[in-house]
Amino acid sequence: MLNISNQRVDEELFNHYPLKTLRTLPHTDAGRRLGRWMAFILLVGLAVMFLPWQQNINGEGKLTALTPKDRPQTVQNAIAGRIERWNVQEGQYVKAGDTLLVISEIKDEYFDPNLPQRLDEQLDAKQGTSDATVAKINALDDQIAALRAGLKVKLEAARNKVKQSEFKVQADQADLTAIRRNYQIALDRLDRFEKGYKNGLFSLTDLESRRLKVQEDYAKVVSQENKVNVSQQELVNARLDLTNIQADYQEKLAKAESDRSSAVSYLAEAGGEISKLRNKISSVDVRRGLYIVRAPQNGYVVRSLKAGIGETIKEGESIATLQPDNPALAVELYVRAMDVPLIQRGRTVRLQFDGWPAIQFSGWPAVAVGTFGGEVVVIDAVSSVGGKYRLLVSPKVQKGDQPWPSQLRVGSGVYGWVMLDDVPVWYELWRQLNGFPPSLQEEPTEEKGAKK
Repeated sequence: MLNISNQRVDEELFNHYPLKTLRTLPHTDAGRRLGRWMAFILLVGLAVMFLPWQQNINGEGKLTALTPKDRPQTVQNAIAGRIERWNVQEGQYVKAGDTLLVISEIKDEYFDPNLPQRLDEQLDAKQGTSDATVAKINALDDQIAALRAGLKVKLEAARNKVKQSEFKVQADQADLTAIRRNYQIALDRLDRFEKGYKNGLFSLTDLESRRLKVQEDYAKVVSQENKVNVSQQELVNARLDLTNIQADYQEKLAKAESDRSSAVSYLAEAGGEISKLRNKISSVDVRRGLYIVRAPQNGYVVRSLKAGIGETIKEGESIATLQPDNPALAVELYVRAMDVPLIQRGRTVRLQFDGWPAIQFSGWPAVAVGTFGGEVVVIDAVSSVGGKYRLLVSPKVQKGDQPWPSQLRVGSGVYGWVMLDDVPVWYELWRQLNGFPPSLQEEPTEEKGAKK
């Protein structure tokens, strides 16, 4: 009855005498069945330990745009002004060049509605002054040329006069020499006449005639000496006139050239003022075009940073945030510094986006559900805030993957796994228990284009 002996109780007795205690006792093969299950589980566990496990590096981040032009940007006004009218609402789609905001002028120097016409008038006046200065410079050039020509003629005449005076002095000196010689001859003759008179050879009348002749010759000598002195004085005066002519014309030339230099300087100053006026005219034209703040590219007005009508804004102040449409999405994934050396460009990444349910087996990506594929395209050369390094991951549709959802928005949270090499499960457990980093089969090679 108790199944202690080898003799079995007839089944009819059990049916006729139902004993609850005997029926509640376990069968003797339950232990064997449990043992078989434990052995099966152990064998399965051992088999699992030798299955391949793909190592990975996990990180968190957010969605962004692959290129800077597709990332959210702030729209800024180039000049200070007062808000007059908003032409858009938050969340509105705008095209490049659409009017976002209209502002008015707040600087008093630009209040005049006819400012361009006033500046044009000033430019014309200054241009007229410049033309008059050019005419004055040309007149002074003619005057300088005339002075130089007159100086040349005057100098030539003065030099001729000096030469004439020199010739006259030479002639007078020659005459003086001849007259002195005649006077000397007259003296010699007078001496002979006096000796002859004493000897009775000449009469007193002849002697007195000879004396009178000597007096006349002496008078001629004195007269000729006076002529020589006058000629020499005329020569000195001619040379002084030559020097005076040179000095006088040099003074006139210097004054004319000084006036010309002043005119040239004024012309250069006028040219500078003309350039300033033209620059100001162009600046005013450009400034008037900046009263309208336009969308730099197609996108959505996410949020206006300034509100109200009549509010004053400074130049370069952000007034709205614009999200470009159809951005080339990418994921900013942040990983630890100790994991960066194990990552190269082109590594496969599995991504889980916020709002999309997923079941991820990090070591067995083939059985994951709800995750999406990506590829590492950028690895920052410096760390970000918190000591982590940023990876940029672009979409990569692998076999059996779905493309990234079109509902994704820039700024959404992402959790990702950078997939590495395959190792046995037991090795991965051993690595995790010891806190070792993932391993690679070979040393990562330097990527092309990594160094410039």
